[in-house]
Amino acid sequence: MTSPQSQMPFDGEELRYHARTLPAPTNRELAKRGAQVTAVFARHFAPVLAKQVRHARNGLLPPEVLAKPMRHAFEGVGGTFIKFGQILASSPGIFGEEVSDEFRSCLDTGPSVPFEEIRRRVEEDLGRPLEEVYASFERTPIGQASIAVVHRATLHDGRVVAVKVLRPGIEHLVATDLDLMEPLFGLLARQTGAQMAGAIFQQLDGFRLQIGEEMDLRNEARALAHFRELNQRLHLDLVVVPEPYPEFSGQNVLTMDFLDGVAVDDFEVLAASGIDPAPLIDQLIRGFFIMTVKYRIFHGDIHAGNLLLLRDGRIGVIDWGIVGRLDEETHWFLCRMLAAVLGEEAAWDDVTAHIIATYGPAIGEAMGMDDKQLTAFFRSMIEPVLLKPFGDVSFSDMMNATQVQVAEAHGVEFKDHSLRSMIKRVRLQRRIHKMATDSGGMMSDFDRGYFLLGKQLMYFERYGKLFLADVPILSDPAFIGTLLEEAGELTPPKRAEK
Repeated sequence: MTSPQSQMPFDGEELRYHARTLPAPTNRELAKRGAQVTAVFARHFAPVLAKQVRHARNGLLPPEVLAKPMRHAFEGVGGTFIKFGQILASSPGIFGEEVSDEFRSCLDTGPSVPFEEIRRRVEEDLGRPLEEVYASFERTPIGQASIAVVHRATLHDGRVVAVKVLRPGIEHLVATDLDLMEPLFGLLARQTGAQMAGAIFQQLDGFRLQIGEEMDLRNEARALAHFRELNQRLHLDLVVVPEPYPEFSGQNVLTMDFLDGVAVDDFEVLAASGIDPAPLIDQLIRGFFIMTVKYRIFHGDIHAGNLLLLRDGRIGVIDWGIVGRLDEETHWFLCRMLAAVLGEEAAWDDVTAHIIATYGPAIGEAMGMDDKQLTAFFRSMIEPVLLKPFGDVSFSDMMNATQVQVAEAHGVEFKDHSLRSMIKRVRLQRRIHKMATDSGGMMSDFDRGYFLLGKQLMYFERYGKLFLADVPILSDPAFIGTLLEEAGELTPPKRAEK
């Protein structure tokens, strides 16, 4: 990574997202969808619950045992449940590796939509006939996910564009699903215990906000314009952000540049192209750190499907519906962690203090460590992951390290997958969660920016292992040091009294 040129603060209009106000579901919608969801969940969970009755008399079912039937049920009902499944897939530090691994195969797909319904949706949103806006509009979509479909089209000036269209009626389905999720997950909680339930409900709170933002495509249009300008100012010439066309976009329709490329993990095409992806991924990660450390914003969903290897040898970044924004506290913690890894010894005390505040003062007792030992432990957990080559590190191990240490301190084998050990882990996690909450810890508060930041680091680990196996994530300390200087003097934010 090369050091960035000195940049003036980004003076573009502050990027603001607005969550769409969803319609209140009718009793009929709730009854109809509820019957469908109940039938699908009953079909997939009945064998597991029957087995529980036969073999586990303590009334507690480990989350790992529920992962497979839960994924099948989510896929069976589709819609909003698929989107929520993606959160479980990207949260091993919260739900555990077994649950996240299972949900990684939960693909965000949806059924086809009749073209006439797409036409009607576009014309209602843009207020004019389809042919008046587009010279051509392909009837078959090039992509279809749970809440939107994408069609290729051509504007009258010859520009080829991608047109993202929210599925007709999706706002009613999402509103209904969100109302059903809370009681459904409450029922699930009675089978898994408070720890799993707490984790699910934390994610559900953030998910409501996230999907509300994704349901208004004007948010994504603003993000495209914002990050496209920022990309140009930062001279990230290898990274392409599609240009949006606001005059041909609205709440339910987004028209943007069509990027001609293939997924970055399509290795067959990659090999045939002769393009070296290493500098592309390197610049992508460099841009991520610039935007996160200097501007506190970043693309919140850079998985492989949203990274395209373009025919001209650059990398395209699409699907800007989810943008991460760091609050002052999370930004301060990130900067102090980077400063600590770069050699500022005093910063390790700040890192430790933040983690203790997150878990509560009782975390030291739970781990069997005093403050000095905790600092050494957190250092041994964080430092190697950021300084060793991608091929030798695991972000999930770093995120799970505290749970592993707590388990070992209480004689519980964290990686023992037997039913007995799983039950012990769940009981222990329930105790730790209660201990943290009772002692003033913040772990029960959902922090969307922190969650998305952790998710992106997990994604970057995957790309790093594929294309930069011999390169550390902090391969250029001078570059990161310059970013920290440009971020300015940061003071630890005051936590609200509980």
